[in-house]
Amino acid sequence: MNVRTRFAPSPTGYLHIGGARTALFSWLYARKMGGTFILRIEDTDRERSTQESVDAILQGMEWLGLEHDEGPFYQTHHFDRYKEVIQQLLDSGHAYHCYCSKEELEQMREGQMARKEKPRYDGRCFGREDVPEGIQPVIRFRNPQDGAVEFEDLVRGKITVSNRELDDLIIARSDGTPTYNLTVVVDDIDMNVTHVIRGDDHINNTPRQINIMRALGVEPPKFAHVPMILGADGQRLSKRHGAVSVMQYRDEGFTPQALMNYLVRLGWSNGDQEIFSREEMIELFSLEAINRAPSAFSPDKLLWLNQHYLKTLPVEELEKQLQWHLQAQSLDVSNGPALADVINAQRERAKTLVEMVAISRYFYQDFDAFDETAVSKQFKSETADNLQVVHDELASLPEWKGEPIHAAIQASCEKLGLKLGKVGPPLRVAVTGSTSSPSLEITLELIGRERALARIRKAIAFIQSTLTTG
Repeated sequence: MNVRTRFAPSPTGYLHIGGARTALFSWLYARKMGGTFILRIEDTDRERSTQESVDAILQGMEWLGLEHDEGPFYQTHHFDRYKEVIQQLLDSGHAYHCYCSKEELEQMREGQMARKEKPRYDGRCFGREDVPEGIQPVIRFRNPQDGAVEFEDLVRGKITVSNRELDDLIIARSDGTPTYNLTVVVDDIDMNVTHVIRGDDHINNTPRQINIMRALGVEPPKFAHVPMILGADGQRLSKRHGAVSVMQYRDEGFTPQALMNYLVRLGWSNGDQEIFSREEMIELFSLEAINRAPSAFSPDKLLWLNQHYLKTLPVEELEKQLQWHLQAQSLDVSNGPALADVINAQRERAKTLVEMVAISRYFYQDFDAFDETAVSKQFKSETADNLQVVHDELASLPEWKGEPIHAAIQASCEKLGLKLGKVGPPLRVAVTGSTSSPSLEITLELIGRERALARIRKAIAFIQSTLTTG
């Protein structure tokens, strides 16, 4: 069997965490089985669908690296095909026109609820001969009245639904536009989809879609319904839990590798393994290993994974990902150390790419002021003289490299009769503006000779102008 999976988002909003995980599982299964991954845009809701949402979905998929083999296909391009299938169902007696008004349907519903029956359309228009004038009918699928729909869900096991629980759903609105359950069936048939992997909020649709497929003489695909994602509080995932656009995670400095790794572990596992490369995900993934229970979203776990990837991804990959953030934070890195060297110096110190850019600014730009807390703690009246000694030692270096810089700082400590703990922190504030940076020799090497010495002189002048000798 040539496995064919599809991801079919509705372009009424951004690509969120739940949708991205569905796309990932569908993509992984296709890659694992050597199959085909299809992208389909279900844009028949013309009022709510927007090009902006389409662009956001495509951008999110591209950023995550979930490349599709076919598509994107747009349902609005297939209306003629849907009309053809609807007519086929009408001709075969599997669909009929319904002329019921809203008032009539409401009365039907109220009566059923009063009798403590499940509200459902009772099929009263099936075979109706008295066609009222001036009413544009909807078209309903004639659901089987007896028996049951039974299918083997690849995640949840056997599912059986009595046909008496299913009503005659609308497959075409009064204006002729097709509805979701009709279009998805036609598309899955035409695209030869073999496996439908989607959220378990679609389970109620599945028996209806299976009945439509069988009415069309087609064997349904296999289904795998993935449990929903919950917030840490056990409630359905929402914006307050982190259910935001996938691209917002990029904007906040997460790597696509971290987000993909996190998403694959939201409902799937391979023993206790936490870190997966892209290749390992494909090799190890199986639908049978998807958990039946809902998964809880943990921002802390995602941040931990992001730190792991900042430490381990190739420098060239991080350089590429940093470009967007450098532009977003207006940091020009053309005048300063090689970005790769700064990444190596900061990758153990940053949790996100946003933070990596923010804490690296002093390598490329002079700062306007020293951190006030750092000044109060590290700058004393005698610090100016101490920094002058360090400045002169550094200025005499024939080579501006880490080891000679370290030796010069040690020599300064010996001249001053002070330990490094008394000399190093004020020096760090002088050259970076704050108390946080990589080791002093690396920091000074990357800042560069002229820029570092100028900053030390600036710090000396600052101390002399603001502090009195005591």
